[in-house]
Amino acid sequence: MLTFDANLQLALDLVGVFVFALTGGLVAVKKRLDLFGVLVLAATAALGGGVMRDVLIGDTPPVGISDWRLVGAAALAGLVTFLFHPGVARISKVVRVLDAAGLATFAVGGSLKALGAGVDPLAAVLIGGITAIGGGMVRDVLAGQVPEVLRREMYALPALFGSTLIVAAHHYDLISTATIWGCVGLVFVIRMAAVILDVHAPKPLRTGDLT
Repeated sequence: MLTFDANLQLALDLVGVFVFALTGGLVAVKKRLDLFGVLVLAATAALGGGVMRDVLIGDTPPVGISDWRLVGAAALAGLVTFLFHPGVARISKVVRVLDAAGLATFAVGGSLKALGAGVDPLAAVLIGGITAIGGGMVRDVLAGQVPEVLRREMYALPALFGSTLIVAAHHYDLISTATIWGCVGLVFVIRMAAVILDVHAPKPLRTGDLT
């Protein structure tokens, strides 16, 4: 069973929670939701993936609803978005960069926590991916739109790649602080390259109208 610095896990979680909460708050603002709606979507985007992760590995109650630091970070980001959303929207490119950072930290951190709970490698990879994209998918469903992960530039694939790398590093006993942050950095770079180059996962060929 994997053991590693709890402070490192907390750092990964806090980074991911805050930046995903910003994106959730922005979606709520665009949908013209009230303060409560903004906070709900911010918290959903930020904490939903982690709650799914903890339920899957049997760590209950999930830290996403029991750790005041994570709940506080999500609430703070939601409040910042509600109060200063014109400014946040104007720096949407920065928010997208932060979103890539959140994706990377959640993917790697999710797999690490799964490994620490004794989960087998395949499940650890999938749980890392779910941690990274789960909250955003629930956010979009609540907002009444097709989840962005299904229609944006490559999003889930970089997360799954990072999860696979960290699980492989664990298998070969290569886990270290440098390895962890190296995997986070690699996922971040791949995601940002997809954004800049507008790279998408393959889509079905157009074959006319389907009935």
